[in-house]
Amino acid sequence: MDFKDLPQGPLTLKNLTVPACYLGQTGDLRRIDISIENGRFCGLHPQADVIDMGGAMAFAPFTDMHTHLDKGHIWPRAANPDGSFDGAIGAVQPDRQAHWSADDLRRRMDFSLRCAYAHGTSAIRTHLDSAAPQDVISWPVFREVQQEWADRITLQAVCLVGLAEAVTDPAFARTADLVAQYGGILGCATYPMPDPRRAVQEFLTIAEARGLAVDMHVDETADPSSNYLRLIAETVLEMRFDAPVTVGHCCSLAMQEEAEAKQTLDLVAKAGLNVVSLPMCNMYLQDRRAGRTPRWRGITLVHEMAQRGINVSFASDNTRDPFYAYGDLDMIEVMREATRIAQLDHSSYDWTRAFSTNPAQACGFRTPSLAIGQPADLVICRARNWTEILARPQSNRIVLRGGKQIDRTLPDYAELDPIMP
Repeated sequence: MDFKDLPQGPLTLKNLTVPACYLGQTGDLRRIDISIENGRFCGLHPQADVIDMGGAMAFAPFTDMHTHLDKGHIWPRAANPDGSFDGAIGAVQPDRQAHWSADDLRRRMDFSLRCAYAHGTSAIRTHLDSAAPQDVISWPVFREVQQEWADRITLQAVCLVGLAEAVTDPAFARTADLVAQYGGILGCATYPMPDPRRAVQEFLTIAEARGLAVDMHVDETADPSSNYLRLIAETVLEMRFDAPVTVGHCCSLAMQEEAEAKQTLDLVAKAGLNVVSLPMCNMYLQDRRAGRTPRWRGITLVHEMAQRGINVSFASDNTRDPFYAYGDLDMIEVMREATRIAQLDHSSYDWTRAFSTNPAQACGFRTPSLAIGQPADLVICRARNWTEILARPQSNRIVLRGGKQIDRTLPDYAELDPIMP
């Protein structure tokens, strides 16, 4: 239940606490009053109901820029047998072949989006497994879901295939055309292969020919010899590729020698790559060995990236599927866990941006704002500072969309029973 019921009509919320970056300021938190009329933020309204919020923290709605809506919630029928990356791949493939019909995808995508909406997310980028023939099933379903949710969550999609498949299988040209037709992003996952430099060049050429932005799963491994991140940055610079490029995971960077990692980061900054870290999924998968305690956290060098001005974001990644057994597309959970896993506290960088403005910029979504005239969309928590908000799950938060308090009832998992074993 929401911690407070807000009245309809013109409204002034007094004593809200917001991150300074929302106001275009430096520093940490600020106390402000916010007025709302006709679904938008406005100046002081003399006839508004005035509600003292007691210092409650407010955020602009969140942007979750790396998810997998097509895989979501298949765990009950496709559990990871050992929690490993290979175990995840081995569990997903037969489930996709056996079950990923249009109806199955639609049900699970809608379930996930209802969760994200209730938690306060307003924009999502999802990767879609797109190896033929799945591409001609998933992309039309995504378009239907995108249109159905257009007034609640802005959606983007990225195709997902292996890099080797993208540059060697003639069928991928049709997939790339499909992505362009549906206004999507060209994506792939990198793995060890012969002549990786040429493969990256060919992949970017495919995107360039269709005017597509790129989003790649990169170096999702603890192997320090895996350095696609550097290779992508070098290739973007050599080709003068000018469409937005996002790289996700980049785990192996943290396992490389310091000098090599710094050189790679300098190239990433020069190439203008966007980076998205997926701390919950990577902590789940990376460095997992039976009977052995993991030795590292699985994430990339986010602090060093921020210091170089690289656009860094955090996102949910997988949800209740073989790559991550948990999660609920809740960006406050992602913020809480990222803060702990990556030690974002005690930092001069305002990491609030990594959950809102940074991913919006990377994806080309509308930038979240509290400015007068903008839609009155807020996530308000009964917490007055960072230690209070990150200590609890904020399950009684308020979500305002267009100035109205939404029903945050989460869907029951039993709704998915008809498509589970």
